[in-house]
Amino acid sequence: MSTNPNLFELLVDTVQDYGVFMLDPEGHVQTWNAGARVLKGYEANEIIGQHFSRFYTEEARASGWPAHELKTTMREGRFEDEGWRVRKDGSRFWANVIITAMREPSSGKLVGFSKITRDLTMRRASEEQLRESEERFRLLIEGVIDYAVYMLDPAGRITSWNTGAQRMKGYTRDEILGRHFSKFYPAEDIAAGAPWAELATARLKGHVESEGWRVRKDGSRFLARVVVTAMHDAEGRLRGFAKVTQDLSAREHAMELERAVQHVNEFIAILAHELRNPLAPIRNAVAVMERAQGDGSTQASMREIIARQASYLARIVDELLDVSRVTRGTFVIEPRASDVVEALDRAVEMVRPEAGRLHQTLHIDVPAAPVTVLGDPDRLVQLFANLLTNAVRFTPASGRITVRLRVTDSGIEVAVTDTGRGIAAEDLQGIFGLFVQGKEALNRVGGGLGVGLALARRIAELHRGTIEAHSAGPGRGSEFIVRLPRHEVESTVVQLRPKPAEPPQVSKRVLVVDDNLDTANTLQLLLRSLGHETRVANDGANALRAADEFHPDVVLLDIGMPGMNGYEIARHLRTRRYGRVKIVAITGWGAEVDRKRSSDAGFDLHLVKPVDESELRQLLITGSGKP
Repeated sequence: MSTNPNLFELLVDTVQDYGVFMLDPEGHVQTWNAGARVLKGYEANEIIGQHFSRFYTEEARASGWPAHELKTTMREGRFEDEGWRVRKDGSRFWANVIITAMREPSSGKLVGFSKITRDLTMRRASEEQLRESEERFRLLIEGVIDYAVYMLDPAGRITSWNTGAQRMKGYTRDEILGRHFSKFYPAEDIAAGAPWAELATARLKGHVESEGWRVRKDGSRFLARVVVTAMHDAEGRLRGFAKVTQDLSAREHAMELERAVQHVNEFIAILAHELRNPLAPIRNAVAVMERAQGDGSTQASMREIIARQASYLARIVDELLDVSRVTRGTFVIEPRASDVVEALDRAVEMVRPEAGRLHQTLHIDVPAAPVTVLGDPDRLVQLFANLLTNAVRFTPASGRITVRLRVTDSGIEVAVTDTGRGIAAEDLQGIFGLFVQGKEALNRVGGGLGVGLALARRIAELHRGTIEAHSAGPGRGSEFIVRLPRHEVESTVVQLRPKPAEPPQVSKRVLVVDDNLDTANTLQLLLRSLGHETRVANDGANALRAADEFHPDVVLLDIGMPGMNGYEIARHLRTRRYGRVKIVAITGWGAEVDRKRSSDAGFDLHLVKPVDESELRQLLITGSGKP
């Protein structure tokens, strides 16, 4: 099939979107089509025979660029370039240029060059606008300091890094570009595959939001809110991910501060309650001792109560002093070779009386030979006694508490296990915090300030050890494990008031309701010595049952009790049909809000422990709590 040369020349000559022309071997223009005329502004008779370098800028000509283009084309057969070119009127346009060497088929002799020029000014302007827009956006993102904003490639490697990211995470751009973003996640999240799951969700749903702990360059953790967005191109191909991270540490700090204030307020109320509780049986016991001077067994019983409650007061004071030392950073140990078996024996003996009173079984499993650590023997006793006290306090009557000591390759392990009420999963994290009770104050089991476990942890840490808590959940007991590295009270003086003359009184039926057995029993003895008939109940159900059977004239009712508290008992008593009964709160809770709440619940009077004997006698004679 033959080609008509005239038809091909006509085709090239009429093309207007491209400048198509020929050059001789030295670069002079030989032909000129309509597109070249439109693009460059020259007529054919103005430009044919002229050197093609006149289309170039002065800078390009001075650098020898036109000659370089021809030389490269001769060597390689083809040359393509983009750059500024100049029209006849001196205006510039951005051009794409393709130069091809033309040779004779038989000899290979160079006969000239074909040159095709296309005007890309509009595209160049659009690209420049896009570049400027991207630069403005980059500067905007770069200027954000409160958020970490960066890009990931589809595999999760970091491809950009703003100032906020450097400020938040601690890495410079050079240190982090190309690294996988999982570097910011805690080890447990990496083990669980959280970073890759996050990208998978973003890829599937378009974006994902989450909150969790992240890790800075220095290893410290911060709570973060993270948004990951999948980025796709026009064809829908995944190009990577945009990631925005917000540091929630300030919010978390404010929440922790709020919780701390709440804990302190609760602690102050609990402290007042705990200090008043032992004072009540002490005062009652003294009053009974005055009235039963010839009864040896009663005197002995009262002395035991006074000693026990005084010891409890001393422990509270000691705990408060230790808390003060911890908060001031002066809580220290005096390490020396110490026998852990001996420390455990001393700790067990400290809790054995209370465990015996509750009919709890103490099972001790320790080696016969000494097990030595480098530590403070008194603090070790305190550590184990706090754990055992906690176990006794939260284990019901007839429960079982086990103490086990094991020697391991890395040190020693002491486990205190109980069959008590257990610990809810949400409480395990904060169980070692100061003033943590784990329950509403009115429904607490036993007593205590909520500092024993916090002190136990601090003592373990000072011995370069650890302590951890485990529980299968509420009602399923608890286990506290201490791991340590191995190594080859003044008596209370009670000032008695002069006894006032006793006014005449009528015997009354008095129901005493208090979960503190010493308080209830001494109060009962005191009331009987005053000539009154009494009944005692230690919980809500028994209190209501006794009221139905006994029909009391007066109910002396504690408020803070486990299960049914005093407010609930008072409301139930007010619904009974056996006549008007005087209900008196005798409690360690003495704030104004407590008095109002007791009044709203149906109490006639609110007295704060310890209640003086004369005050109690006046109450039973006149109905008033003031002598």
